[in-house]
Amino acid sequence: MASFALAFGTATKNKDGKIIEAFFPTPVLNPSESLVAALADIVSYQEGNEAFNVQANQCEAIASALSAADEQAAAAFAAKAASSSQPLVLVILASDEKPSSVSEGFLKLQLISQRLAKPHSIVLEGIFGLLHNIAWTNKGPIDLPELADRQIEARLAGESLTVDCVDKFPKMVDYVVPAGVRIADTSRVRLGAHVGEGTTVMHEGFINFNAGTEGVSMVEGRISAGVMVGNGSDIGGGASIMGTLSGGGQLVISIGENSLLGANAGLGFPLGDRCTIESGLYVTAGTKVTMLDSSGAEVETVKARDLAGKPDLLFRRNSVTGKIECLTNKSAVELNAELHANN
Repeated sequence: MASFALAFGTATKNKDGKIIEAFFPTPVLNPSESLVAALADIVSYQEGNEAFNVQANQCEAIASALSAADEQAAAAFAAKAASSSQPLVLVILASDEKPSSVSEGFLKLQLISQRLAKPHSIVLEGIFGLLHNIAWTNKGPIDLPELADRQIEARLAGESLTVDCVDKFPKMVDYVVPAGVRIADTSRVRLGAHVGEGTTVMHEGFINFNAGTEGVSMVEGRISAGVMVGNGSDIGGGASIMGTLSGGGQLVISIGENSLLGANAGLGFPLGDRCTIESGLYVTAGTKVTMLDSSGAEVETVKARDLAGKPDLLFRRNSVTGKIECLTNKSAVELNAELHANN
């Protein structure tokens, strides 16, 4: 009974008993057939992708099954969950398919943020429509139709209910803080972001879900949904990278290793290794680019998409003619090691 992934965790339900979010601290990728079989006996799982409501009296058996499979961290969590008053949920995914429940969606987002899966490596199709807006508060997630009553209850009890944001996706650090990262404003990194070890996200940096960095990077601009940034690359202050959500764009944008997207610059096509886009220059896939040879003479004019993934390129705007030019980038991007010390 081979499976793609499984996880045991807590959930939050609204007044109608529907799950609005789920927390999975120790998901398991590619679990053994014996583990899936053992859990199947506990929750009466047959096949396919399914989420199960778990009772506290089932936690001991779940913990034993996880321990027997040498998933000790997951087993320890299951043992502690036996004394929890929170709703509990077990998700078993037989295959990597479009998520069909809120629990499945949250599991997949956490697989990415826990670095167990990379953006684009698992199916997230339809997740934006599957999830709905939640009030993320200091008292936990609250379904929006229930927020006004909860605010009144808090006031009458002499308490303060603080709403951090209203969104489909919570901030990543409320679920996991990956090792070796520095995030100046945690609200700007959504759950489902992949933040590589050594990455620094400054106050105006932003990383959307199903996007992120491979390793050491300085993020002071926007990494939109679907975008992956290679190790050693720098996203300058105010810079923006086109995603695949707004406008229905299907071209997957990425940045290679040791590249630089200058301050207030923009990118709309896949950028290769050791490339630079100068500050303030926005280059989309259809932008006309004049190619220069080693002596600075014009060679030809191409669309930026024709340069997708090619290394060692420098993009700049000619301050006299206004043309966007491209020539060989002779200086590799070297990030300040001291700025990237996250230990």
